[in-house]
Amino acid sequence: MSNAFDPQSVKGFLAVDEGEALARHVRALNVPGPVLEIGSWCGRSSVYLGQAARDEGRMVFALDHHRGSEEHQLGEGYHDPALYDGDIGRVDTLGAFRRTLHDAGLDHTVVALVGPSEPIGRVWQTPLSLLFIDGGHAMATALGDYRAWAGHVVPGGVLAIHDVFPDPKDGGRPPYEIWKLAVASGLFETIERVNTLEFLRRV
Repeated sequence: MSNAFDPQSVKGFLAVDEGEALARHVRALNVPGPVLEIGSWCGRSSVYLGQAARDEGRMVFALDHHRGSEEHQLGEGYHDPALYDGDIGRVDTLGAFRRTLHDAGLDHTVVALVGPSEPIGRVWQTPLSLLFIDGGHAMATALGDYRAWAGHVVPGGVLAIHDVFPDPKDGGRPPYEIWKLAVASGLFETIERVNTLEFLRRV
């Protein structure tokens, strides 16, 4: 299939300009290694990343436990009844995600990693050209994602963090806090900000 599949037709929260920026950074990579995203939901960001990666001969690993974040649970503001398995009382987005990959023609480019981020990150050994953090917004979750995965980005590679809100009136703080950690670490330099998406390069 071609890139005619519209990522915005997939349920999700990534804005058009943010998705296009992710694709642009994948196409601009000049270091080896696959792309990895933390937090796929139904696959909108996976399509943006996957279409660009396919064009460049790269792979994308899409890591998600597919049980939703805190705000997706029953009774919460972003709960979607269509993605709720009443038999087990849990959110389950894996089926929707797999359908997205099929419809977008990305089954051989985007590989699903189904499970919790931190333990997978602890045993992961493949250097990454681009890491996109878009997981849960609880402080422990965001910090765990950053600590488990940021070190896998190769020098010259890119770290992207979604939902970074410097002003607490605009949104939750944990993605902003891990962005500050990345900047303060001396391991990353800022590249650009697109909407709520921050890009940094590993130095």
